Amino acid sequence: MEPGLRERKKQATRRALALAALRLTVERGFDGVLVEDIAAEVGVSPRTFNNYFSSKAEAICALPVDRAQRAGAALRARPPEEPLREAIEAAILAEFAGGQAPEYVPDRVWFAGLRTVLATPAIQGEYLRVRLAMATALSSAIAERLGTPPDSLMPDVIGGAVATACDVATGRWLRADPPVPLLGLLQAALRHLADY
Repeated sequence: MEPGLRERKKQATRRALALAALRLTVERGFDGVLVEDIAAEVGVSPRTFNNYFSSKAEAICALPVDRAQRAGAALRARPPEEPLREAIEAAILAEFAGGQAPEYVPDRVWFAGLRTVLATPAIQGEYLRVRLAMATALSSAIAERLGTPPDSLMPDVIGGAVATACDVATGRWLRADPPVPLLGLLQAALRHLADY
């Protein structure tokens, strides 16, 4: 079911705040950005920011948390006859592509700023939520797809393995010099997982 206009507006505001938080923090550093700066960038009040996020770190990590939820939904939407491994790879690659060309590579200045942001302790703690969100969304979709009993470990193991593969690929992408496209690294990482 398609969300109503009010829900779409809320989603758009949340996304705008998350994008502004990430962009400003990459440009200025974690300590150089206040919640007030992020809110002003989007044209809302700090109170509105606080309706969506409990912290600046949560806002910065919101986009990958949302991507995790979409990855689970994308996996559910794959054809039921498609082998699980192919369905997972297609869902993950589509979500990480985000409408960008497979060969897209951000510039070195953006990468340097992002690496600095990700080294911030507050972001590292919040990033654990990102990884858990990805593993949980995938585990749930895998369990539904396979019809496994609630106490089965298999969906959690596979979901966790895929989340780890995504982490490894993203880490390599962030450290690559010269920069390389993310999607190729994701494909390679996912193909290292055993057939399931």
